[in-house]
Amino acid sequence: MNLLQLSFLQVLPADSLQQTIPVKEIVEKVTEMDIAALLTTLCSGLISFGLKVVGAVAIFFIGRWLMKRLSNFITKVLSKRNVELSIQTFLRSLINIVLMITLIILIVGIFGINTSSFIALFASAGVAVGMAMSGSLQNFAGGVMILLFRPYKVGDFIEAQGQSGTVKEIQIFNTVLLTPDNRTIFIPNGNLSNNIIVNYSHEGVRRVDWTFSIGYGEKYERAQAIVHKLLAADSRILHTPAEPFIALHSLGESSVNLVVRVWTNAADYWDVYFDLNRKIYDAFAEAEITIPFPQMDVHIKND
Repeated sequence: MNLLQLSFLQVLPADSLQQTIPVKEIVEKVTEMDIAALLTTLCSGLISFGLKVVGAVAIFFIGRWLMKRLSNFITKVLSKRNVELSIQTFLRSLINIVLMITLIILIVGIFGINTSSFIALFASAGVAVGMAMSGSLQNFAGGVMILLFRPYKVGDFIEAQGQSGTVKEIQIFNTVLLTPDNRTIFIPNGNLSNNIIVNYSHEGVRRVDWTFSIGYGEKYERAQAIVHKLLAADSRILHTPAEPFIALHSLGESSVNLVVRVWTNAADYWDVYFDLNRKIYDAFAEAEITIPFPQMDVHIKND
């Protein structure tokens, strides 16, 4: 239907708009009109259509502004009620999608389209799209499962799908991770809910493990005493659920290997790990305990 036909529809009775109007009938009515009446009808139709476009644009921007305000209000209410941040981000994402669909239906209604038919069509299309986008529905269901069973929450450091990072958001389809080197990773919730997740923040304490090497001929008791002294001087090392553990782990090809295991708060894990590496290296050097490296002895025999 062209613009002239749309313009002519503006002057037809309201009840006639509920029926399908043949194009031939419209053309006959237009040809019977003189130039002045035709121009008047055309201008009236253009003005009416233009006002609808302006109204639709205004409603769109006003609706977006209201959506933002409503989203911020809901976020504040959830924060005041101490709702977990994971649920807050999920609900905010879901509410934004629902409000956007509602806004689109309102805008379509401005142009005279029957919204009930549109909603039915939208629902039918939704079923078809849902079948075609089964992966997205799986991700949505995965997000719900994550919120119900809480294998992780916002702020936890996790490892999953070959990626690791701090959980920044749990959205309706994806979980957003922030890596230590400041990369943002989006992982589908469906994959997370059906695969292994390592949550390093779930427990309050973690065990730190080291393997230190000394040369053959060095006294194991000396090295053990040095390590024990360093551990006792570090207040971040805990004595529960177990005392610090030091033992001779193995006799390697080029070294005697000591294993050291201690417990610390999860937040102190990496600080304790790196600090003790440096302190033991300095202490062994000061005590003149050899720290070996892989080596090979070559014997040359002269015939």
